[in-house]
Amino acid sequence: MEIIFFTTNKNKVKELKDMAAAESKNIRIEHLEYDYPELQLEEIEAVAKESAKYINEKIAIKKPFFIEDSGLFIHALNGFPGPFSAYVFNKIGNEGILKLMADKKGEERKVTFKTVVAFCESVKTAPHLFVGSTEGKIAGEVRGEGGFGYDPIFEFEGAGKTFAEMSSEEKNAVSHRGRAFRKLLNYIS
Repeated sequence: MEIIFFTTNKNKVKELKDMAAAESKNIRIEHLEYDYPELQLEEIEAVAKESAKYINEKIAIKKPFFIEDSGLFIHALNGFPGPFSAYVFNKIGNEGILKLMADKKGEERKVTFKTVVAFCESVKTAPHLFVGSTEGKIAGEVRGEGGFGYDPIFEFEGAGKTFAEMSSEEKNAVSHRGRAFRKLLNYIS
């Protein structure tokens, strides 16, 4: 089965293509770079659902497709940046988040990374949502050479490593995106 992944983030494409190849021989991901509007809604599930509906209405694609939206939810900052994570990353980056967290210690550094995959089987069906999350904390500094986005400051709970310090296989096994995408793969198969 071939499914289309709408995104402008080539790093996400590589991650999900690697996972599909490793976990499902019958699913092939085709990447379509389409810069759909990044909706600024309060809930990440709503962002993913409305983005998928937008693509379905504007393009009326004939093949199954999915979009993915992720957010970093910092507990001590009332869930900020949450659904605004891409915007915030583009404005202040990891260094800006570290500055916001400079006076936070221990439990105050807790964070949830969450992904919602919205999958449309056809133009006639509403999006199916698959949610994945993982817990961790904001590291004290940028660490690691791998990954992208917030990976160098997201320390996976109990591992003592940031996502940027993990191999792609290690990260995909425990990441928010990996967990959501694995649910999509299970649904399709």
